[in-house]
Amino acid sequence: MQQPTSHLLRGLSARHIRFIALGSAIGTGLFYGSAAAIQMAGPAVLLAYLVGGAAVFIVMRALGEMAVRHPIAGSFSSYARHYLGPLAGFITGWTYTFEMIIVCLADVTAFGVYMGLWYPDVPRWIWVLSIICFIGALNLCHVRVFGEMEFWLSLIKVAAIFAMIVAGAGVILFGFGHSFPATGLENLWTHDGFAPNGLSGVIAALGIVMFAFGGIEIIGITAAEARNPEKVIPQAINTIPLRIILFYVCTLFILMAIFPWNSIGQQGSPFVLIFDGLGLPAAANVLNIIVISATISAINSDIFGAGRMMYGMAKEGMAPKSFLRIASNGVPWMTVVVLTVALLAAVVLNYLIPEQVFVLIASLAAFATLWVWLMILLSHFAMRRSLSTQQRQEIRFPVPFWPVAPVVTLLFMLLVIGVLGAVAETRLALIAGLVWLAILTAFYFWRIKKRLKPMALEQPEG
Repeated sequence: MQQPTSHLLRGLSARHIRFIALGSAIGTGLFYGSAAAIQMAGPAVLLAYLVGGAAVFIVMRALGEMAVRHPIAGSFSSYARHYLGPLAGFITGWTYTFEMIIVCLADVTAFGVYMGLWYPDVPRWIWVLSIICFIGALNLCHVRVFGEMEFWLSLIKVAAIFAMIVAGAGVILFGFGHSFPATGLENLWTHDGFAPNGLSGVIAALGIVMFAFGGIEIIGITAAEARNPEKVIPQAINTIPLRIILFYVCTLFILMAIFPWNSIGQQGSPFVLIFDGLGLPAAANVLNIIVISATISAINSDIFGAGRMMYGMAKEGMAPKSFLRIASNGVPWMTVVVLTVALLAAVVLNYLIPEQVFVLIASLAAFATLWVWLMILLSHFAMRRSLSTQQRQEIRFPVPFWPVAPVVTLLFMLLVIGVLGAVAETRLALIAGLVWLAILTAFYFWRIKKRLKPMALEQPEG
């Protein structure tokens, strides 16, 4: 009989890591959520995605530098504890975990909505329950199974984006039938200009734009189960600029060239309109398959990331010791079970609590993303300060343009947090985030601090 192992197993190959990183950039936010940012900034939202993408790349390079040096399950929570103090590590780890649960809640609910297109008479809760059980079971399998699932789901999403870009480019240059005359690029500036709401519109859209990139930090968490993390983590992170340009900038560029920016989101998904206009009668069904794939991929990754984070925190005494239980296939099964049960409870609450409360909780995810990125940058600064001159010269995956780029990125993140408070639609996120930090801080001093013991940054497992 196979006995439970005592540590995570390195079962993720370079192919898995690359596609997990690839898939993390494509979610339901791209297919539906980008419309809100477009309405705020107009075609100039492309600048927001470029600037925001550059900032995210620097954050991920900082995380990558630490992950290559210490490829451990706790990832940025462990780095924050070691370099900034246990309170920072505790808040960062649980904020990320809670963020993943909230995002999962939104995604499982969305899955029920998407399935309703095909089966309108089936109660939504049945689909919600089924996807939670499926993802829970999947995450109890060997990590290699998770990697394979993400590979194929990401492949579907990538193929869909490429198809849309090619079809959209054809519409812009040549047109197709009566549905789409050749549009050219005039739509990018003929409707009140390229930046109809000025610089303030671009800045206002930053909160939504940055939230769209949330979850990309899972690359750092995969380091604990990656084969040869010194090689595959840098490879995955270095593709981020290309992914952002291709999947966000190019896609939205084509959408806004075909459709007037002020009409996007008002007549259904522009992806459906493009495929439908090309004479594809099953446009709605095709898009539904794509979006369902994106949703399953997102839930799968979020459960994986949150579970590994909880396992890493348990090793450091900042989460229940029961989270350390690992099955014979190297999976921290207790964290998966706890997350699955929590998700079931969250789905029930989604039906019971008023909509305003759900919006309050969901808005916290935007703040949580920015908080995690801030902690990554601050941990990286502290790590660099702790190294000797020789150790700095031996860094295998250094952040480019140090220290200017990280400093500018840190200031940019603070600007975006300020934007959350300045814009009425997102002010709730800042208020909820500050309340959340206060609650975690109080709990830390009440229950956690007295039982923590000094400990060095753990060595990689496996």
